Amino acid sequence: MHDPKVCAVDNKYFPTEIFCGYNANKTIFVKDALKAGARSNIVILSHINLLLVGWLIKKIAPNTTVILLAHGIEIWSTLSKQKMMMLTACNKILSVSSFTNERIQAVHNIPKEKCFVFNNCIDPFLEKPDKKIRNIELIKRYNLKSNDIILLTITRLSEKDRYKGYTQVLKSLVLIVNKNKNIKYILAGSYEVQEKKYVESLIAKYNLQSNVIITGFIKEEELAWHFSLADIYIMPSSKEGFGIVFVEAMYYGVPVIAGNVDGSVDALLQGKLGIIINPEDTNGITTALQKMIESYNDYKPNQALLMKHFGYENYKQNLDTFLN
Repeated sequence: MHDPKVCAVDNKYFPTEIFCGYNANKTIFVKDALKAGARSNIVILSHINLLLVGWLIKKIAPNTTVILLAHGIEIWSTLSKQKMMMLTACNKILSVSSFTNERIQAVHNIPKEKCFVFNNCIDPFLEKPDKKIRNIELIKRYNLKSNDIILLTITRLSEKDRYKGYTQVLKSLVLIVNKNKNIKYILAGSYEVQEKKYVESLIAKYNLQSNVIITGFIKEEELAWHFSLADIYIMPSSKEGFGIVFVEAMYYGVPVIAGNVDGSVDALLQGKLGIIINPEDTNGITTALQKMIESYNDYKPNQALLMKHFGYENYKQNLDTFLN
């Protein structure tokens, strides 16, 4: 809705012939959406913020099936009466994880028969570089050595995003850097200045100045390089709707550690694809890291299992089932 038509040029996901850009003109968008929706058998709402459009379509064309895709925190808590009215008008609610699915049923009293789990999938256009080759440019940029054990978290540093667990990882590193002095923890992503200062104060407090690297913003084309650089991807989050970044890390062959209290559990197949731990348990995070470092090959993700559950072909088959 917010993007102009020009955004479809050379867009792999939404080529020009199927893309409608409205340049943030909500009135025209809603008008066109209602017209198209009323003529359609099925309408998929990609976010809860589109509930009004779906509800109006149901009013105009009651026989149209309206399906909502539910992600995470935006639908976990109590909604207004108006939004609840619109939510209950949906024929199906597809949640990206079991956690979100269960929250919707528990918090909003949506009947079980309306609710389904529809996990995210690996981007079919995601580049797959050779995991054996680390990018020389990044090695120089971050002053890394060949024997460094590289931990990676990709996240924005922001006070509201501390639920991603990077402060807990810093605490856990205190307990293992004496045994593993060559650990480097890369925090990759943009940051708020105040949060960066806070994280740097923790790094100084824990005497981790030689172990932690804050990269700042990284270009999209460098994401694959960073995954291939890492030995372990760690993000003990507590509020992930699903955690597509875990699946992406495993796609690049990187062992993963995640939290066990949110949608991350689905992304790691209940622990079959990695280690899930209590994100508040610093000792548990430390133990998981040490275990993974000492028995590294045992924790390499099973690529066949990963693709079976999160490959694009499986995603399309699941969607077809829900639509039919």
